[in-house]
Amino acid sequence: MKTLTDIITDEVTIAFTAHGYDEKYGKVSLSNRPDLCEYQCNGAMAAAKEYKCAPFMISDKIAEELRENKKFESVESVKPGFINIKLSADFIADYIRRMAEDKGRFGCEQTENPKTIVVDYGGPNVAKPLHVGHLRSAIIGESVKRIGKFMGHHMIGDVHLGDWGLQMGLIIMELKERQPGLVYFDENYDGEYPKEPPFTLSELEEIYPAASAKSKEDEKFKEAALLATHELQQGRKGYQALLAHILNVSVPDLKKNYENLNVSFELWNGESDAQPYVPDMVQMMKDRGFAHMSEGALVVDVSEETDTKEIPPCMILKSDGSSLYSTTDLATIVMRIQDCHPDSIIYLADARQSMHFIQVFRCARKTGLVDEHVELKHIGFGTMNGKDGKPFKTRSGGVMRLEYLLNEINEEMLKKITENQKEKENLDISDEEAVQIAKTVALAAVKYGDLSNQAGKDYIFDIERFTSFEGNTGPYILYTIVRMKSILNKYEAGGRSLPAAAFQKPQSASEKNLMLVLARFNAMMANASEETAPHKVCAYIYELANAFNGFYHETKILTEEDEQQQISYISLLMLTKDILETCIDVLGFSAPERM
Repeated sequence: MKTLTDIITDEVTIAFTAHGYDEKYGKVSLSNRPDLCEYQCNGAMAAAKEYKCAPFMISDKIAEELRENKKFESVESVKPGFINIKLSADFIADYIRRMAEDKGRFGCEQTENPKTIVVDYGGPNVAKPLHVGHLRSAIIGESVKRIGKFMGHHMIGDVHLGDWGLQMGLIIMELKERQPGLVYFDENYDGEYPKEPPFTLSELEEIYPAASAKSKEDEKFKEAALLATHELQQGRKGYQALLAHILNVSVPDLKKNYENLNVSFELWNGESDAQPYVPDMVQMMKDRGFAHMSEGALVVDVSEETDTKEIPPCMILKSDGSSLYSTTDLATIVMRIQDCHPDSIIYLADARQSMHFIQVFRCARKTGLVDEHVELKHIGFGTMNGKDGKPFKTRSGGVMRLEYLLNEINEEMLKKITENQKEKENLDISDEEAVQIAKTVALAAVKYGDLSNQAGKDYIFDIERFTSFEGNTGPYILYTIVRMKSILNKYEAGGRSLPAAAFQKPQSASEKNLMLVLARFNAMMANASEETAPHKVCAYIYELANAFNGFYHETKILTEEDEQQQISYISLLMLTKDILETCIDVLGFSAPERM
């Protein structure tokens, strides 16, 4: 189904070409002055230069040509040469009807050229709980994946666990100091290793920070951890058995915490899964002359003549032969190309890691790990800050566990919902249901609070504002949806069935405005997918929620006496609810039945 803008552009283009002007001047856009018109065309301004005449001489002709077109209520030529357009009520009602009939898609066509896209949006280290630093990559990445899937692409989410770096060596050495008699540390042991891990999850989560703190004070301990990391990467069996235990203990807890965020991954691969690809990859880089030794390390030069700043070489192996993040990321690209055959690989990571990705992407292309047809894209996001403008911390100044943050927001949301129920004297909601509603709304508050900001920008994480039922917030969007559900329930309670899509022309400015906003759904979703920009979905649903509430406050829906008119209102309400629910689904949250 063509977008509304494309349909209008086609009509205006016909008028331009009918008068001998180039079709490129017929492009139409949404009006930046909604008080004057709904759509506008500025083509006459540009055409005037080519055809050497005053712009209004062109715009006058085009407006006159279009005035007889039944799709338009009015077309005006405004000096110096703007064309202002308002759509006819019948045309917009018919467009909305066709959207409603297209169940589940609402006029949004899937892409003609579906791609296989891998989205790397996890990155947690095993043996450590998720913390607030993991929030943005998970939330933005999940939405990017869902939007792409809605548009027809084959989306593959990969958690990309951190399970191969120094943190592994630190855990191994701390465990060795605590339990030196374990068979994992006996190099001569050649039997089977125990099936049960030598630690619990809580013990494991305590081991890493203890080892990390010790390494900062004890140089010998740090050197031992570096050696253990190297030996793990070189295939020492006891250490690899410990790694398997660490994964078996950590991953179920990580899955549980991601599920609480309504985030899921198709692949649960770690850096260790890419290690089998490292030796051949490194050898190829050496054999083909891409890699060379520099200060004891193996590197690939990735600078280019057009660079305006220095781009350091991409380090492939450290002087002791150990892998780095760049090694693992390059080997992971090899693995993904082989296993998934992607057209695009998207990475969600802090914007401050941009240099790392420049180096890795250039190295991958220079060495032929990917061809020119595979897109490598880093979506760098800004920091999540507290009200003081600094990176979000606990009251004691530490990094907050994600689980604790979500619990805090759930409690705040439950408090507000309970107060709201008391004010309304709505006592039929049980404590259990209230807790579940609070959890659903709290997740919307967190996700919308993040996603409504452009990914690359820092933002203030303000629990009080995010959990508000007023303003540009997740709870406001959900409250609007719940309001619609309530109206529909009351309509059905009156013994009537929900109607098939039946729309009459809008009876008021607010109703027409709601229809116009609904009609932009397909163009918005395609644009959000193309630009991997979830914030555009948020901006749209906030505008749609406002448009509906404006219509609702001016319209007596349930008491409308004209049956056909009431059916039209209910049809409009149903479509608005369905589109809002579709949008929040691609953002990764849902609405309760009541609040």
